[in-house]
Amino acid sequence: MKARIFAEENKKWWTLAAVSFGLFMIMLDNTVVNVALPSIERDLHVTISSLEWIVTAYALTFAALLITGGKLADMYGRRRIFVVGIVIFTLSSLVCGLAPSAGFLIGARAVQGTGAALMSPATLSIIMATFPPKQRGQAIGIWAGVSALALAIGPLAGGLIVDNINWNWIFFVNVPVGAAGIVASRIFITESRDTSHEQSIDLPGLATSGLGLFALSYALIEGNRHGWASAEIVGLFLAAALLLAGFVLVERHQRLPMFDLSLFRSGAFTGANLVAMLVSLAMFGVFFFVSLYVQNILGYSPTKAGAAFLPMTMLIILVAPAAGRASDRVGSRWLMGGGMAVVGVSLLMYQRAGLHSDFWTLLPAMLLGGVGMALTMSPMTAAAMGSVPVDKAGVGSGVLNSFRQVGGAMGIALMGAIVASYLHAAPRSALGQQQFVDGLHTALLVSAALAFAGSLVAVALVRTAPQVERAHVAEAVA
Repeated sequence: MKARIFAEENKKWWTLAAVSFGLFMIMLDNTVVNVALPSIERDLHVTISSLEWIVTAYALTFAALLITGGKLADMYGRRRIFVVGIVIFTLSSLVCGLAPSAGFLIGARAVQGTGAALMSPATLSIIMATFPPKQRGQAIGIWAGVSALALAIGPLAGGLIVDNINWNWIFFVNVPVGAAGIVASRIFITESRDTSHEQSIDLPGLATSGLGLFALSYALIEGNRHGWASAEIVGLFLAAALLLAGFVLVERHQRLPMFDLSLFRSGAFTGANLVAMLVSLAMFGVFFFVSLYVQNILGYSPTKAGAAFLPMTMLIILVAPAAGRASDRVGSRWLMGGGMAVVGVSLLMYQRAGLHSDFWTLLPAMLLGGVGMALTMSPMTAAAMGSVPVDKAGVGSGVLNSFRQVGGAMGIALMGAIVASYLHAAPRSALGQQQFVDGLHTALLVSAALAFAGSLVAVALVRTAPQVERAHVAEAVA
């Protein structure tokens, strides 16, 4: 009997390790690409807006299909959809590495996002189905720590690859990781699905949400080039508003909606998702534009640029699991609120960065940013997933990650629009570099305001006590 309990306990942690393979691959790809952007810019002769699309195409398909990915996992089996996602992600990574042009790379990145959208919600729903309530905070903390490990390794590994081989190889590294993830999934993950009632794919919801997000992103990224008052950009903003409003209406009247609006009756779920969007709005653009800043303005090599992010990401690794355990004991509200406030302060500190700054000027902002993100992300995830029934874990995870990815795509697009509005001189000229720095300062001020707004949202909405969260989950399991 004891041997059986020990084997079952062991299998839970091996399951966590298996899903972490897929998560590691998704997060590694994010950070590797950021460091390689200047090299891609030079090699493929692309503009900053094209660089934004290389990142945003991935984030948009990721965001648009996440909820559908969660629904598919609940319908057809979480392990099965997870493995399908790994296969798509791995093959599209290979295609990205072979891309001969910016357009080809952007298209392959969109397919990569599709694979990630199938994988990501399955990782959390598998964890929710595998671990009992008292261990979920710890498991989610480890899940977040693995994500942070990829964030830490990615920039440095990407820099070493770009300096010593070529940027194409930042995508090729996903191939062996993906193969290992497929093998581990088949061995260690037990299949699970939602059998509570009828399931279906919500095509109208998928179409309206995907097209609405694309229209909004296109308007933000291309607004400076076409003119903010041009008929094309104004029309896209209007189309985005109508499509996203239509999405909400569709979901309210669908018999089996992909976006379960009833989940938002929970203040904790609503608050956690808003915070997820705001922290991504605030920070995704930072990773993107600070990578450009340290290489194009300060003259860092890709390897040195990757190493510059290590203090931030290492702190996320160290603090995230502890924050997850703390959320089990004291709840998520104040951890999230404090974490977002720390993120806001860190963004204000980037105002010290100039044309002749060095690593030590950036270090305090990066350290605070790492602590703030770690304090926010694990409790945020625990609050959201602890507010939904286990049989809806796939959809709940899809909603949460969709809000994160939408925030990330919008953050890059918004910061890009602000920075681009300052750029009028030649990019490599002294005036052009100063304009980039001035635009970056303004964009970071906006990001700081978003982070402080997230702090207020967390304190106002995430009010569920940890004991109530556990009781709610236990009731859902029963």
